[in-house]
Amino acid sequence: MTRCGQLAACSEDPACLTRRYLTPPMRIAHNLLAGWMSEASLVPRVDNAGNLVGRLAGQHERRVLLLGSHLDTVPNAGAFDGVLGVLMGLAVAERLRGEDLPFHLDVVAFSEEEGVRFSKPYLGSAAVAGAFPSEWLERRDADGISLRDAIAGFGLDPDAIDRCGYDPRDVVGFIEPHLEQGPVLEEQGLPVGVVGGIAGQSRLRLAFRGRAAHAGTTPMHLRQDALLCASRFVSHVRDHAAGVEELRATVGSIHVTPNAPNVVAAEAEVSLDVRHRDDAPREAAVRDLVAAAHSIAEIEGVEFELLEETSQRAIAMDPGLAGHLQAAVEHCGGRPLQVLSGAGHDAVMLAHRFPVAMLFLRHPGAVSHHPDERVDAADVAVGIEVLTQLVLNLAKQQRSTV
Repeated sequence: MTRCGQLAACSEDPACLTRRYLTPPMRIAHNLLAGWMSEASLVPRVDNAGNLVGRLAGQHERRVLLLGSHLDTVPNAGAFDGVLGVLMGLAVAERLRGEDLPFHLDVVAFSEEEGVRFSKPYLGSAAVAGAFPSEWLERRDADGISLRDAIAGFGLDPDAIDRCGYDPRDVVGFIEPHLEQGPVLEEQGLPVGVVGGIAGQSRLRLAFRGRAAHAGTTPMHLRQDALLCASRFVSHVRDHAAGVEELRATVGSIHVTPNAPNVVAAEAEVSLDVRHRDDAPREAAVRDLVAAAHSIAEIEGVEFELLEETSQRAIAMDPGLAGHLQAAVEHCGGRPLQVLSGAGHDAVMLAHRFPVAMLFLRHPGAVSHHPDERVDAADVAVGIEVLTQLVLNLAKQQRSTV
């Protein structure tokens, strides 16, 4: 918990916690974490995507178990999202450094999961999964810096991203500890839960383009107001989602041009985030909402464009690895409740290549992506105990199959 606080001080903003991908505070966080890794007998390295990896060497030359989460944050973040999972992984490695494991234990701190700086999530885990398209390197942040230049400026090689990937034949699995970011475990009175799956997610960028006009001289019926269209779309998104069971749909960002109080908006670019435990209802909702945006724009005489659409299918955890995790919870005296994750995680990308499982920690108040984010130290201790037992169980299984 103390270390979470120390990492929370690594921020771009002295007034709140904001740590984006490959910014100077990320380097400071790397230096702190690498020092703790070295003290725990791990060998730290930074790969060419900016992920920090600490290895506790095992007997086998190639076999490896991955354990960790992400270091980046949203703006004005809490101290525990992502970071707690990394530090729990480190705590497990500290406990096991005297064990002669039949595989390497790599504690992975992904440097980008949130998608804040380059409007693309999972950059770090995509590289580790060997699924990082070269065209992503041309993406630019709000300051016009390309992803390629950001990686090079961090002292890394953007043309060697493919070297970050692990061979699936070598990977025992990936385990991600994380705050639940929801109320289920608190409601059930349980410190930890085993994730059964991750909801599918669609992320879109849409633009309404009207015509800038003087706020005082342009009659209401002659306006082509892009912001008006955006506001009507926001309302429609909420109403549509409320009518579909378990659907989550959110407009969380609007960029207005020229964004002046006395000018009718010429353009409004909006984000759209759609999630559901099943892919079919999510995909249907995206089609309906894009069609609605077209209709809203047409009524107001405004142009509409779908700028970008990316999606992640709903992810099921690996049955074998999740089963081992449930057994570890039971061994430690807990009830292995299975829960669904409505939030995206690095496990989403890694599940395409490796067996994955996730352990959720109870999240008091369920407030996430906010400075009020909380976790109980006693629950963290339970989680570390469960994860340690899981690694020991996997080690026993690996030895028996050699």
